[in-house]
Amino acid sequence: MSGADLKQMKTTKKAPDVTASAVDEGHRTVPMPFGHALIKLAETRPEIVGMSADLAKYTDIHIFAERFPDRFYQMGMSEQLMATAAGGLAKEGFVPFATTYATFASRRCYDFMSQAVAEQDANVKLIGGLPGLTTGYGPSHQATDDIAIFRAMPNMTVIDPCDAYEIEQMVPAIADYPGPVYTRILRGNVAKVLDEYDYRFELGRSALLRGGRNVLIVSTGFMTMRALDTAKELQADGIDVAVLHVPTIKPLDETGILREVRRTGRLVVTAENHSIIGGLGEAVASLIGRSGMGVELRQIALPDRFLDAGTLGVLQHRYGISRAAMCESIKRWL
Repeated sequence: MSGADLKQMKTTKKAPDVTASAVDEGHRTVPMPFGHALIKLAETRPEIVGMSADLAKYTDIHIFAERFPDRFYQMGMSEQLMATAAGGLAKEGFVPFATTYATFASRRCYDFMSQAVAEQDANVKLIGGLPGLTTGYGPSHQATDDIAIFRAMPNMTVIDPCDAYEIEQMVPAIADYPGPVYTRILRGNVAKVLDEYDYRFELGRSALLRGGRNVLIVSTGFMTMRALDTAKELQADGIDVAVLHVPTIKPLDETGILREVRRTGRLVVTAENHSIIGGLGEAVASLIGRSGMGVELRQIALPDRFLDAGTLGVLQHRYGISRAAMCESIKRWL
């Protein structure tokens, strides 16, 4: 940790308090929402099967394996094999939920997902744990480019859910969708936030969670939790912040986003737990550019570099995605 980082942490009103499940201070949690949602779904859907590339315990699918041992496949440390086998299972009428870390899902088996799943339009759900900067283990485990990778793959739907409440709704929704899906998940004890906002997950749809006159934050993943907390903190300084949650990165809800962006006089800020290259920010920037609107747009995202290893809260603040860092950035831009 550098001297500048130490100084920043000391002067911040509330230092970032982040776990591997991205639970910020003051939020309720739900244990293993993905695993429990998959079990509930599978109880009435015999075609649902689970798969893991030797990371069942760390993607919360181990409880599915315990409940349905005959419908779970441990593929070993081979994401390539898992992707190919998932494509085959889909062709036989099953709906495989294949789980691993997001960095391995995107980097190790890109070609296999492309050939055996996306090109075949196979009904496979690829689940990526440890999304973005949710681990301090360094670049080998930090999935900072997974959204960019899968956004570029034809036929692939890409989702980044915010919290446990959304994950519980997302699992049956993607099972009902007849095509390839890549989704990030949060594991372990996951924050529960969106139930306070009368929110319902809809594939391909954004949701305005709160209005605001000065700033519009267009966010995805757990950065929506941070955006809502940031809005509350900035309100004390007289800054009125709207938050538009965009869980589906592809296909993008162009109508919903443009409807909010068209409201003039607001700074537009995108917020994501992903590289500044190829994620939600660039998708929104491209959309705004094609629409011909002259809008001031800023991005809160991870930098285009391999990130450091270290304490997670310090890293998230260093790279600008903590709540305190978001508040500071927005104040500076205003």
